[in-house]
Amino acid sequence: MAEFSRPQSEEAFEKNFAQIKPLMNETQAYYESSRCLFCYEAPCVNACPTGIDIPLFIRQINTGNALGAAKTIYDANYFGNACGKVCPTEVLCEGACVYIHQDVKAIEIGRLQSFATTKAIVDHEQLFTPGADNGKKVAVIGAGPAGISCACELRLKGYVVDIYEAKEKPSGLTIYGVAPYKIRNEEVLTEVDYLKRQLGFHINYNHPIDSKEIVEQLEEDYGAIFLGIGLGETNNIELPGEDLENCLGAVEYIEALRMRHHEVGFGNKVVVLGAGNTAMDAASESARMGAEKVVLAYRRSKEQMRAYEFEYDLAKSVGVKGLFNVSPIEIVGDGKVEGVKFIRTKNENGKLTTVPNSEFLEPCDMVIRATGQSKLVEFLSNIQGLELDNLDRIKVNYKNYQTTNAQYFAGGDAVNGGVEVVNAVAEGKIAALGIDKFLMSNE
Repeated sequence: MAEFSRPQSEEAFEKNFAQIKPLMNETQAYYESSRCLFCYEAPCVNACPTGIDIPLFIRQINTGNALGAAKTIYDANYFGNACGKVCPTEVLCEGACVYIHQDVKAIEIGRLQSFATTKAIVDHEQLFTPGADNGKKVAVIGAGPAGISCACELRLKGYVVDIYEAKEKPSGLTIYGVAPYKIRNEEVLTEVDYLKRQLGFHINYNHPIDSKEIVEQLEEDYGAIFLGIGLGETNNIELPGEDLENCLGAVEYIEALRMRHHEVGFGNKVVVLGAGNTAMDAASESARMGAEKVVLAYRRSKEQMRAYEFEYDLAKSVGVKGLFNVSPIEIVGDGKVEGVKFIRTKNENGKLTTVPNSEFLEPCDMVIRATGQSKLVEFLSNIQGLELDNLDRIKVNYKNYQTTNAQYFAGGDAVNGGVEVVNAVAEGKIAALGIDKFLMSNE
């Protein structure tokens, strides 16, 4: 029996997708912040890719200075509000908290971060002012976390920044690729609008950079270009039946859910192929959409999953079942998905092998492929002198995120292959500093 009823309205959708890190009130924030030991050389700071001074902002909250806390956070991380909700804090800052070594619950750093930044946003507090116009222009391709972070930092230094975004909304993965129980659309859009109003970067929506001619025009019009293009669609896995109706990519499924909520169609019996964090999100979302049965299928053992353990625990908590050491060999059905044919696997001397005569059919009416995302190689081929590594990631100098074409800098998933929002934010900021040094030295 399904853990959740199918949501037929926006209200029901919100109930099924209640936030797993709800916003604290002032009393909760005060008591939680009072637990912090304000460690010297705090391990939580070292665990944060953006290096937020966590003990400082927690002390500021505890002394009633939420605005000061928000400034401390945003000075390090322009997606401070979103990251408080979507970051895997359990394995980053909170995972490094000294309390866990004493079997005491870690400080809820993410929720405290969201508390302070939400208050600044709601109160329309002015935290930043653009730098004096330096007469230079930078183009940013992609309005995701890396691109917006880069734009914010450049605006502080007086650059005119134009962002070109292929879709109709900003913030990339944060709005299109994160499960709705982690962050709501309006929270994402409000934070971007908050930054945009203060810093004045321009976003051109529905404006794909999709030809060599457009690329060459950008190179002529701007002193430097930042590539924050992310990744493409879900990879095909070349299985028979992959083109059947109701066989979907996880990235596309999550995006549809974020944009259309309860209006999205779903299966009653769902098989999710994969065991990364995206697979966990897709499985959890399917259960919350009222699926009677959700099976997470992975060709290796549970111990070899790429997903964080807490993500798997979250999926199990809403009724998702794990099916391990099984490899899909065919998606079966007549026009529509009717099941997945698997063969069992085992590990022999460190090598994954199949078990003879172990095929079986798992009935389902929807298959979600969480099998990684493609790289945007075709687009990148329009840029002369831009080199990719053997995994088709953009090669950069990690000191300043400059590519092999000196006019271009890059960050986010197109460089790191797909990590976290907070990593993209950090890389975008480092690239902005690199762009500033590059353009000023050329002057």
